[in-house]
Amino acid sequence: MKSKSKLDEVLDGAETNFIKKMSYTDYLNLDQVLGAQKPISNTHDEMLFIIQHQTTELWMKLTLHELCAARLAIRNDNFHNAFKMLSRVAKIMEQLNGSWDVLRTMTPSEYTAFRDDLGISSGFQSWQYRLIEYVAGNRNVAMSKPHGHRPDLIALLEKELSLPSIYDESIAALARSGLYISPDVLQRDIRLPHVTQACVRSAWAQVYKNPDKYWTLYELAEKLVDFEDYFRRWRFNHVTTVERVIGFKRGTGGTGGVSYLKRMLEIELFPELWHVRTEL
Repeated sequence: MKSKSKLDEVLDGAETNFIKKMSYTDYLNLDQVLGAQKPISNTHDEMLFIIQHQTTELWMKLTLHELCAARLAIRNDNFHNAFKMLSRVAKIMEQLNGSWDVLRTMTPSEYTAFRDDLGISSGFQSWQYRLIEYVAGNRNVAMSKPHGHRPDLIALLEKELSLPSIYDESIAALARSGLYISPDVLQRDIRLPHVTQACVRSAWAQVYKNPDKYWTLYELAEKLVDFEDYFRRWRFNHVTTVERVIGFKRGTGGTGGVSYLKRMLEIELFPELWHVRTEL
């Protein structure tokens, strides 16, 4: 009987013939994924810049997948599934926060070497980021304008604006539990950003003051705060990274750069959940 070679011992029965079978590369479409990095310049650091943003978009795709499913679960009072998904979103945001550390290894001179090659393309134009904001509740309809050249993207954004945000669904859950929410809030124009409401703050205050009675809503509140906490950190890391690399130059997409990003830090997705802490 022929003895096994060292290579056979290492493989230990692992499949090696993929002529008619699906391989790891096939399943993940790696030829397409790894072939999607196409630097325009001849500079070394453009590859970092491209991969940073492409992987961010992949994580955002998963974020949208989880947030939309969590929203549906909240609507159907399936809170355990919603909590699982929102916990995953928080971990995704943690990954996104860590990725800024990689981009910050690029110095101003290294970025300047290829910045002009970007033209007017900018992260400001990320339609997935816009969708995440819309799903969460930051519904500034004017922010759809950079996507006007793509009817398919406008249709996606408009479809999202026709649905209640995840915070709208959470407020509706408060009402279903017997806590008072004004009919004006429940019947508001969902295309617009949520504006802080005293009745919503009062409802969350009752949840926080009686966690045993409202344990599910108490946990929902904390999951939402977790998400926004990480989201705020992501925005802050974005600001500091941009300032570190380009200072106060205007962004490639025409925004004020750091000044624009700092204004975005002031936006609250779930305002009553932050304001209520002063009352407790």
